[in-house]
Amino acid sequence: MKYRIAIAAWLAITATATPGHAADPRYPDWPCTQAKVPEISLAAVWAGPPLDDVSGKWKDDAKVSALVAKLAARRTPLEEAQKAITEYLSGAADKTASGKLLFAGLFESLNAQRSQVMNGLERVTRKQREAADKIRADTLALQALQSETPPDQAKIDDLGNQLVWQTRIFEDRRNVIKFVCEVPTAIDQRLFTLGRTIQQEIE
Repeated sequence: MKYRIAIAAWLAITATATPGHAADPRYPDWPCTQAKVPEISLAAVWAGPPLDDVSGKWKDDAKVSALVAKLAARRTPLEEAQKAITEYLSGAADKTASGKLLFAGLFESLNAQRSQVMNGLERVTRKQREAADKIRADTLALQALQSETPPDQAKIDDLGNQLVWQTRIFEDRRNVIKFVCEVPTAIDQRLFTLGRTIQQEIE
């Protein structure tokens, strides 16, 4: 009976959209309903002075590098990050130069963080596709074993238990994917908010 439930669960899985059914053919492994935007556009998150003259230079300043790491970490509450920006820039000799340096670091760091998350989502999607193929094959094999006369109950039990476990892992991963799909958008919003805080301080 429990193996019939496993088969029913698998049929339910295949009836819904499995990861890899991407809306955009350019990104076949993208599992999220949100459109994939590979990189954050600078113009979308920064309306301050040009950053061309400070690109990459933020890494040479130990204080800025440490602050960027703290601000970019999602475990740092947004309000705490905004307060740290205000405190840093209020003591800067050149607010504009310091603000540009700080945002350049944030932009580079959060874009890289976002890319890591998105690459991870696509890796998991590929694993899900492989898992789906395995579950499908095992489901057919289980049905064949159950049709044999006489049935080999030991083999049925082994394969049935394996199928139950595989289906559970598949579902757990799918739930994780739904959660992680929200992360790139959260990173976008964090960068926009922190960029706005920096701009307000240097205006």
